[in-house]
Amino acid sequence: MAHVLSLHVFLSAQTQKTSYKPSKFSNRTNKSSTSISTAKKGLSRPSHKIQKLNLEVSPHRAVSAVRLMRIEFGGAFADLLNERGKGSGDNEMGYVERTLGFRTRDLDDRDLRLVTDIVGGTIRWRRYLDHLIASLFHDESVFRSIEPLLLQILRIGFYEIVKLNMPPYAVVDENVKLAKVALRPGAGNMVNGILRKLVLVKENNSLPLPKLEGDDRARARALAIIYSHPVWMVRRWTKYIGEENAIRLMMWNNRDPSFSLRANSGKGVTRDDLVTQLDSLKVPHEVSLHLNDFVRVNIGLQNVIRAGLLKEGTCSVQDESAGLVVSVVDPQPGDDIIDCCAAPGGKTLFMASRLSGKGKVHAIDINEGRLRILRETAKVQNVDGVVATIHADLRTFADKSPPKSGKVLLDAPCSGLGVLSKRADLRWNRRLEDLEELKNLQDELLDAASTLVSPEGVLIYSTCSIDPEENEDRVDAFLGRHPEFRIDPVDRYVPSDFVTERGFYFSDPVKHSLDGAFAARLVRTL
Repeated sequence: MAHVLSLHVFLSAQTQKTSYKPSKFSNRTNKSSTSISTAKKGLSRPSHKIQKLNLEVSPHRAVSAVRLMRIEFGGAFADLLNERGKGSGDNEMGYVERTLGFRTRDLDDRDLRLVTDIVGGTIRWRRYLDHLIASLFHDESVFRSIEPLLLQILRIGFYEIVKLNMPPYAVVDENVKLAKVALRPGAGNMVNGILRKLVLVKENNSLPLPKLEGDDRARARALAIIYSHPVWMVRRWTKYIGEENAIRLMMWNNRDPSFSLRANSGKGVTRDDLVTQLDSLKVPHEVSLHLNDFVRVNIGLQNVIRAGLLKEGTCSVQDESAGLVVSVVDPQPGDDIIDCCAAPGGKTLFMASRLSGKGKVHAIDINEGRLRILRETAKVQNVDGVVATIHADLRTFADKSPPKSGKVLLDAPCSGLGVLSKRADLRWNRRLEDLEELKNLQDELLDAASTLVSPEGVLIYSTCSIDPEENEDRVDAFLGRHPEFRIDPVDRYVPSDFVTERGFYFSDPVKHSLDGAFAARLVRTL
């Protein structure tokens, strides 16, 4: 259980928090009410236990196809699925059995790596892949009518040929087998014909890509296909940072993500201790240039998970950009800190470890289940003595004359546009309209959090977004409503390279090779 808890903490530290708007956001991003088997035509779920074993179908392709179905129609998070490690093999084959009607051989380590690569890459490049598939059909209506499982198989085949440069004959053969067994012979024939067309155009260097020309709208549409992002994101980034930097950002988002591990000082683990264990596991790593407790890991995270380092609380997965937000808070032994929208608590736990057993972090969250995860993980990391949880909606909690604190952190629900390299599926689950709703929510939460700050205390507002309307604009709007606060520059707390002209903390994915993040220190003067 602690293994899963650590992964949940990782997700909270890296992704947006949407628990304040469950009825609106979860319906769009987590379509749990729509069964994978009934999302569109073409799948059926057997009512009896299946014993059929098919040793000819590639296991990593079968698992990848089902994972992609779960992510697109079942609301599963791609990163959580990809980090569960070898222990999830039985579960994966169970999903295959229930969805496709048969089992394949069990996954080995190589299969698991391929599943991670194929699922993450196929999600990232979905718009690009769909453009290629539709172009080779020569009929948009035919493409739009493809049943879900068949489309996932085609996406896998296209990704393997175009992006992974796998041997074409093997890709065609294996994906045809999967389509025939999982669907019907005619589906296999369609996969065979389309993949062979792809091989031919690729060998002739004639992939059907849009030309980057015309007005801003036309260029944005072309860029959205070439770099596989929603058009609205491309237009927004081009507006704020220019086309060249927008391309760099999309290229960053399409890379395989790297991860950081935080040594848990709450259990007396130093970074040197963690490095020693990584060396023994033969996991390549490099120490953080910005934070003493952090180590970067590009590959080998599965080995860390299987070795039990997360389960036993030796370390946790947390991006350095999130760790630097904690540096902006500057927790010190003896501090009494309120952490708003805290659960499941990546930043909460890091702040708690900084208290050295003296002081308290009061973690407020609207989601009781996530608070339970936080409490359990705090025990694993040996910081439960300085963590207290409060189940409440911050907005109503603030109306009840609660105690005040000298340090209040509001890590606000946001679009998550700074973490798209790790949350491969998030780009397809966000809409421009979401930002307007989130901005209103951020304003409400900022107003509520400000009432918890004692005179001369500090309110830290942070997001995992790179969008100025969620960051600087929200701070400006807040200061307009609350003249009793002023900006406290963060240059005393984080390296100067992360400090903006106005004294805010900002982590730029392209510039810093970290997740995007923002934080502002706001001091109460009255």
